[in-house]
Amino acid sequence: MSIVHWKGVYPAVLTPFKKDDSVDFQTFETNLRAQMDAGVDGIILGGSLGEASTLLNSEKKDLLIFSKEVAGDKIPVICNIAEQSTREAIAVANESERHGADGLMLLPPMRYNADDRETAEYFRTVANNTSLPIMIYNNPVDYKIMVTLKMFDELALIPNIQAVKESTRDITNITRMFNRFGDRFRILGGVDTLAYESLCAGADGLVAGLVDAFPRETVAIYRLVKAGYYQEALKIYRWFLPVCELDIHPKLVQYIKLAATQTGIGTEHVRAPRLAVEGAERAQVLAIINEAIETRPELPDYLNLQPAENVQWA
Repeated sequence: MSIVHWKGVYPAVLTPFKKDDSVDFQTFETNLRAQMDAGVDGIILGGSLGEASTLLNSEKKDLLIFSKEVAGDKIPVICNIAEQSTREAIAVANESERHGADGLMLLPPMRYNADDRETAEYFRTVANNTSLPIMIYNNPVDYKIMVTLKMFDELALIPNIQAVKESTRDITNITRMFNRFGDRFRILGGVDTLAYESLCAGADGLVAGLVDAFPRETVAIYRLVKAGYYQEALKIYRWFLPVCELDIHPKLVQYIKLAATQTGIGTEHVRAPRLAVEGAERAQVLAIINEAIETRPELPDYLNLQPAENVQWA
């Protein structure tokens, strides 16, 4: 089992499908190896981008086993838990642990707008029924439940709750978390359009989406910021931002799969009820993606950086 440091870049990986709607493991491996070659620090299976809501439990298990075979102990494989009941969440956590998952990303209860007490109890109960390290996904914009500082006071007492995917869209929340808890929780920025800002505010890493199509550029931004090369990272980030905005659209799955197809490490097939984009919408998205590909920046040797001297902030 790999050690989860909750630092660096963690792609929320896509689930490629074939035309017959089965999982395309060959393309999945192509993308996974591209992520690893780029220097990512772990992957997250079965998130929103992985179309988890359409996957069978058997498919999730197969993806986990396959990912562990490819990744080995080089990077940790994190399984997402987005269930409707506490009992089912525990069952998924236990199944993931049995089949070799290195950690879990845990969402609040789905389809029920739980209050603070219910949400904290849900997290606590799931965590107490697994030995795996856990990252809490805090995304009130999409899931309508805010995990507050007061709730994190309670969660801080649970040793295997170790990290937070920070997707509140409020950059100041990163500072609030550090001010309240110090280094008790690792903070990973969870919104592509705030990646640079999150890292400059002190985030320990990123849970990213467009990394599925542009892995080297995403890792480069992270590594450059952490080494103190803020201007160099900002230049890449400004090039990247129009593409990153595809991550905050309701059709982020279709858009990012289209981007991964254009960069040669994905396929466009989605699972119904999603449909591939077409017409003017498709042309508009392709124009953004192809502009990024045509103007792709030359990257420094970001995997072998020495800390910058005389750092000047952007």
